[in-house]
Amino acid sequence: MTDVTRRTWLTMMGVAPMTGGLGAWVQTRSARRDRHAMSGRERIQRHHLPNVDLITQTGRRVRFYDDLVKDKKVIVNFMYGNCTGICSPVTTNLVRVQKLLGDRVGQDIFMYSVTLKPEEDSVEDLRQYAEMHGVGAGWLFLTGTRGDIDRLRRALGFAFADPAEDRDTSNHIGMLRYGVEAAARWAACPGMANPQHIARTLLWDLG
Repeated sequence: MTDVTRRTWLTMMGVAPMTGGLGAWVQTRSARRDRHAMSGRERIQRHHLPNVDLITQTGRRVRFYDDLVKDKKVIVNFMYGNCTGICSPVTTNLVRVQKLLGDRVGQDIFMYSVTLKPEEDSVEDLRQYAEMHGVGAGWLFLTGTRGDIDRLRRALGFAFADPAEDRDTSNHIGMLRYGVEAAARWAACPGMANPQHIARTLLWDLG
């Protein structure tokens, strides 16, 4: 694995509770089962996979849960087009991951990058960003309203406890969230980790 900053690892640990919580929800079984109890998958969908409206870099309107995540194996990260920090290096690293995953991307594994600055990143901006980085099929770049983007970001666990820090969209650290929705299995890893390590981990966890 490539070197990752101390801040990235500390923030990763801050994101980890969602992963642990997801696993706990999946594994927990109430002593008193009844037909009205939600499954682990249903609880995760309700609390962490909001069905917000988004727009792809090709202009297609989609819903996050129904169209992008349900019954799929997915990789999700957040970025923005004019980022001078970690966005471009993470995208470049993920291009390497995409190549290592080969034809599975777009077949049974799907990649999604969501802009943190929907007011600045138009559909055309995202299309040009994807083209500039040599992004292949099966990887969508997404925008939407500020409210929906923030709701999605927080639901996926990409949020700081300090409200002022959380409002600063340049203050993100390039983490990835990946999972198998049908199996209610989710985890996270740094976007700047060694691409071979990321690909192996994804194939191991996503199956």
